[in-house]
Amino acid sequence: MSASRREGTTDELGPQEPDGADLLAALLDGMDAALCAFDADGVVTHWNREAERILGWSAAEAVGRQGFAGWAVRAADAEEIQERLLAAMHGPGRQVHEFALVTKEGGRVLVRTQSAAVRGPDGKPAGVYCAFSEVHAQIDLERSIALSEALFEDASWGVVLVDADLRPAVVNGHAARALGSGRTAVLGRPLGELISQGVEELEGALAHVLSEGAPPSPMEVWVTVRVPAEGAGAGAVRQERRCWRSGFVRLASPLAEEPVPLGVGWLFQDVTEAKQTEQEAAQLRFRAHQLHRAARAAAECEDPAEAATVHLDFALAGFADHAVIDLLASEEPVRLVRAAATPSGSPGPGLLVTRGALPVRYAAGHPAVQCVERAGSVRAAAASTDDEIGWAAGRQWPEGTRHALCAVLRSRGRTLGVVTFLRGGSRVRFERGDAMYAESVAGLIAAAVDLSTR
Repeated sequence: MSASRREGTTDELGPQEPDGADLLAALLDGMDAALCAFDADGVVTHWNREAERILGWSAAEAVGRQGFAGWAVRAADAEEIQERLLAAMHGPGRQVHEFALVTKEGGRVLVRTQSAAVRGPDGKPAGVYCAFSEVHAQIDLERSIALSEALFEDASWGVVLVDADLRPAVVNGHAARALGSGRTAVLGRPLGELISQGVEELEGALAHVLSEGAPPSPMEVWVTVRVPAEGAGAGAVRQERRCWRSGFVRLASPLAEEPVPLGVGWLFQDVTEAKQTEQEAAQLRFRAHQLHRAARAAAECEDPAEAATVHLDFALAGFADHAVIDLLASEEPVRLVRAAATPSGSPGPGLLVTRGALPVRYAAGHPAVQCVERAGSVRAAAASTDDEIGWAAGRQWPEGTRHALCAVLRSRGRTLGVVTFLRGGSRVRFERGDAMYAESVAGLIAAAVDLSTR
């Protein structure tokens, strides 16, 4: 009775002789897989010891029952599972299904079944043979593999596996594009060859994860990467500043008794646009606050010329390293006279220049001269670090200047002069938003200069 139901000397799915039935039962009980069978009406005809071990129901309790309904599956699932199992009688080959069975103690076991038709002597379907096994471990493994493949193929964020030497061992397509290279081209290379700025902070984070474990929350890392320059020829690259919100997980071998670090899983998402928007908003708030403070301080000045330098000092904070005010002495040709300047080489307030000073000897095409001629702001920058010294000296600006922004001083429809803001080589070049701010400052300075010249 352990593996099959016997009715006299016949067995619906087994041999006709009693000895054959005993042999079949012994073979079924000796197999590692759980085996059961149903006749054409869905009645259980065979049940081996492995099926008993997994579900707790003995062959005596299982054989003769109508399907799994009421004992081995939930009532809500019984009809669907019965249909799926018996469908194998009329389908070609084996059919594979996954569903939950109920143990004798009331627990649930997820199983994977392989079922196939059993045919009688006349070749017609006589029942269904079914083998099943627990699949928790197998499904967990398959899910892990599927997750890994999805991360490395379809993920919309960068995924990099970094080995114990802090070199990429596996990268997905998104990460490879972010690093400006192919997926295989980055493997085994030091991060310093892929990232020109910010690599120290990134490697420090990876080393910390290897030794101490992952940080409690993601971190934002600003990096400069070399990416191919479009339309500049083969092999041409350009520098691109990016912000990556990064998370890290420490990888250890699950096969070793003691945790053996295999490297770090680094996941990152590009948040450059969002961070730039935040920075621009914070910058606008700060600059508006500075203009408000400057207006209040300038209102306390008795000398309008001194008020002009106050506006210059407040505008300079966080904006530029040095600034000068040149007033227009004549328009044809354009001649400018230095009126105020901030100290070069050391911090300090802007100082008025003695009245009656000689005109500044600006050459034709000088950014300040262009600013007067155009009646609009002009931006200029040295072509390279090598040209920086000669570029600044030729324009009569302090040594180390690399970026300049000139804004015209206009009041009541008249051009009064130029205010020039200067930045050193360690600062970024002036952008369009900077020009708008400089024009706002120039308007305040122009109003003070206009008062001082009346």
